Amino acid sequence: MQGIPSGFALTAVANYLAGKGLSSYSVGSFIAIVGLPWVLQFIWGPIIDRYQFSVIGHRKHWVVLTQILAFIASLGLLMVRDPVKQISLLSILFFIHSNFASVQDASVDAIAISIVPEEERGRVNAFMRGGYLLGIAAGSAGLSTILNHYGFFYAAATQSALLLIFTLLTFIIKLDSSDNYLPVFKPKIVNNDALSLENPKLKWLFTELYSAVTEKTSIKTFLQIALVYTCLSIFIRGFSYHLIHNLHWENNAVSVLQGGWGTIATLTVTLTGGYIADKIGAAKLQRKVMIVIALFLITFSLLGSFWYVKSISITGLLLFNFADPMFSVAAMPVLMLLCRKRIEGSQFTAYMAMVNFCDVLGSYFSGWAMTFASASQIGIACGLTILSVILFYRQRKVNDLPSDI
Repeated sequence: MQGIPSGFALTAVANYLAGKGLSSYSVGSFIAIVGLPWVLQFIWGPIIDRYQFSVIGHRKHWVVLTQILAFIASLGLLMVRDPVKQISLLSILFFIHSNFASVQDASVDAIAISIVPEEERGRVNAFMRGGYLLGIAAGSAGLSTILNHYGFFYAAATQSALLLIFTLLTFIIKLDSSDNYLPVFKPKIVNNDALSLENPKLKWLFTELYSAVTEKTSIKTFLQIALVYTCLSIFIRGFSYHLIHNLHWENNAVSVLQGGWGTIATLTVTLTGGYIADKIGAAKLQRKVMIVIALFLITFSLLGSFWYVKSISITGLLLFNFADPMFSVAAMPVLMLLCRKRIEGSQFTAYMAMVNFCDVLGSYFSGWAMTFASASQIGIACGLTILSVILFYRQRKVNDLPSDI
């Protein structure tokens, strides 16, 4: 459910706008506006943890409520008749939808991190990412095809129908067999001390959250992860725009390649990566994936003068589809391990908010950078930046080792 609107707005609609002649800066600004609410997730995390207790399932009430509101917001998109001429209205409506979707996402992450054992988090993250990928495929490839053949109204209507279906499915799923489907008017008497443990005070939550995310190890670990996500966002936005605007590819063809072809293969690799993360350790897998991503960006961008050959560009685009999910499979369990008890939902949501900020920042920066640099130059710079950080931290680790006397 989370992937469908993301694929629709950030891939299908963004590529559609680029295909209609909007500048890279305008497309980048649209993506940044749509993604901005996801940056504010760190605000929702403590509130969700503060009011997590529910007879229908801890934190589930947040998921169901925000999914209903996201569905209603999606219906608002039906007012848009021409996305290009009404881009301001389009941006506002997607912005409103993203606010509700971001709370729903934060709630789901909080539920996952609180109930999944550490030794299974790699696999669970892989399945969560796999579901997100399927949503991305439906939103980008599927809704892009409807958008280009039947118009924006029918694409938005299809998205709304899908969101309604998944909302109903979420409602009937129980986190625990003893959970109710609806709040009861005469709830069981709950011990006040126990309820206090379930719903800690907001001041305590924000204080603990600040302490956790500013801890030295937390900062060092997250900065590496944030860098990779930013570079991936910068490159793919620039490369997609280059294919549509400079090489005159059909925007629907790019959207289908980004979200359709290779989805099954990507899903298989993602699920496999989850098991590998649990087996060898997420941190070790993360370092290996970072090296592969850096080398891919550098190598593929050096072939920039040959991107006009469709087979090369298609291969690069399909290979890139493996980068984000594989890195997420490794990075998310690493971030989960940093999370402290009782604030794990808030802390992980804060990390995700910062990761989302990296995507928004990358989209905006890419649109600006494309005004004076080529997509291949941007890709080389991103690859070298990731490689430099890897070498920097590796050298620091070597220097920190005790010397023999």
